[in-house]
Amino acid sequence: MHISQVLDKVDAGDIALPEFQRGYVWTRDQVRGFFQSLYRGYPIGGFLTWSTKADSVQTRGGDSGRDGSIHLLLDGQQRVTTLYGITRGRAPSFFEGNASALTGLHFNLQTEAFEFYAPAKMKDNPLWVDVTALFRSGLAGQLLAVTRLANGEADLQVAYIERLNRITQIKDRSVHIDEVTGEDKTIDVVVEIFNRVNSGGTKLSKGDLALAAICAAWPAARPTMNRALQDWSAAGFGFKLDWLLRNVNAVITGEAQFSKLADVDVPAFRSGLAETIDSVSYLLNSLGGRLGLDHGAVLSGRGALPVMSRLLHRHGGSFPDAMTRDRLFYWYVHSFLWGRHAGATETVLNQDLQALDDGGVDQLISVLRRSRGGHLGVGPDDFVGSSMGSRFYPLLYMLTRVYGAQDFVSGVPLRDGMLGRLSSLQVHHIFPKALLYKHDHSRGEVNAVANFCFLTQDTNLRIGAKEPADYLEEIESRMPGALATQWIPMDRDLWKVSNYPDFLAARRALLAGAANDFLQSLHDGPSPMALADVRESLTAASCAAPSGTAKADPADEVPGLRALLSDVREADLAEPELDSEVSDPRTGAAITVAAAFWPQGLRAEGGVPVVLVPDTTEEEQTALEAGDYRLFHSADALRAYVRNLCAEQ
Repeated sequence: MHISQVLDKVDAGDIALPEFQRGYVWTRDQVRGFFQSLYRGYPIGGFLTWSTKADSVQTRGGDSGRDGSIHLLLDGQQRVTTLYGITRGRAPSFFEGNASALTGLHFNLQTEAFEFYAPAKMKDNPLWVDVTALFRSGLAGQLLAVTRLANGEADLQVAYIERLNRITQIKDRSVHIDEVTGEDKTIDVVVEIFNRVNSGGTKLSKGDLALAAICAAWPAARPTMNRALQDWSAAGFGFKLDWLLRNVNAVITGEAQFSKLADVDVPAFRSGLAETIDSVSYLLNSLGGRLGLDHGAVLSGRGALPVMSRLLHRHGGSFPDAMTRDRLFYWYVHSFLWGRHAGATETVLNQDLQALDDGGVDQLISVLRRSRGGHLGVGPDDFVGSSMGSRFYPLLYMLTRVYGAQDFVSGVPLRDGMLGRLSSLQVHHIFPKALLYKHDHSRGEVNAVANFCFLTQDTNLRIGAKEPADYLEEIESRMPGALATQWIPMDRDLWKVSNYPDFLAARRALLAGAANDFLQSLHDGPSPMALADVRESLTAASCAAPSGTAKADPADEVPGLRALLSDVREADLAEPELDSEVSDPRTGAAITVAAAFWPQGLRAEGGVPVVLVPDTTEEEQTALEAGDYRLFHSADALRAYVRNLCAEQ
């Protein structure tokens, strides 16, 4: 069958995508490489379809609208979608993914290279031909432009026309289609085939495969989960599909492994999903109200939420009393401070779920304490970490909220989403960055967590780049006690830039003391009391979409990082996590905070993790190398690596 016939069948609804298939995941590099192979006549493999009755399975993009049989793509979705999108100029009806990967493909008549549109080198350059426009208008639409470009050189004109003709003939290329057919080929069998034939392609996570099997029996599963994710995103919390599925699994089965979902029928999954969505919303409300963790940037330790969702399941969807809630939050805070779920996710999560089912919150705390050598406490040195990617940055925000830390000018207790112009929260460097860089302090010292506090935007602007020795004295005289609520050491000598290291040490001690006092109060808990049933959807009062705690842009902190991010986006590589903590993959212990971190590799396909860290100690360097991280110390070096990587495609 010719490629053009395959695409016509997609238009007619004869070929569709089953709902249990994942979305479109190819990057622009893969699209470009695929068309380069087509152009050169390289093998591109065949397709596998499943022939079934049109009314026996839900298809993505709506019902087929046909009677009789329909062919569902089991292998070849990425290739068919790419061919359809590039040649038709639009995505097929079953499309779900990043549409930018299908727009702007161009061909260079001189070098015979395929690249995506880049204005700097393609605008007003007739050598670059829009591939989609060529397919839609045909070769005739390019003849005049080619004639002008050849400028009377007959051989060159013939060469250009031959190259364009080779592209248009891609649609006439024959492809082999294998067909799975027969009444014995049930959805369960087809899902198994789907998993097998995709084993060598773009890697699926365990969650992808588990969700594929669920969607085969209940097509509405993915859309239902996506709606919940969108609701939480609108409220300031960004979660992923795998994470939500992990919560559902914990609620229904009490286990971490996705394979346990294989024994869950549709009614049980549907009910468990609804319960989990309610539980997560309940937890977000509770975490915001009790701990002040009211938006995604400060919600650390997300791997612990499946355990908390399981606890709610065991108690009918809400906390039975304030003591249980506070002790659970004591466990939660310590679990994210010490990276409890940052390493071997399923192993540790299973231990915690088992502990919860066996002995409740007390057993959870006991297991965590044993893993920490019998000690759960915060020391001053724990605040030595730098940047907003540190685990102790959310702790600083939490302390600011629960202790009612005051703004330096207005004196009002600080919270996210404050009303009024210039009232949003911002991270304030107590010792201004410019002042510290002027005195030769490193980036890590400048962005030490102990140099951060939270202020309103208005106050932050008023203080500007003033020296602490000047503005802190003014604040204390005008708003007595405000500095103490932000754990500012009151020894005036420590406010001098020459004593900055001593200031950090003193403030770390104050922060550690405040952290331990609050955590101990959670552990001891209030007197047991019945809690009102606060189950509700996210509301404007408690989880409204926040104005956002403003953060210094990490791209401005590292030389060349902004240009690197631009190159990464142009190459359609994975977006990095900025100012992100990097952990030991075996133990989960924090190693350092990276300026940029690609945990799944630059292509987000389970490759080697890439880390950009301008400054590392010898110990950090050794730990990163032992953890099989690809380490770069400068954005320029990583940019060169990205260019070489793209050139190899």
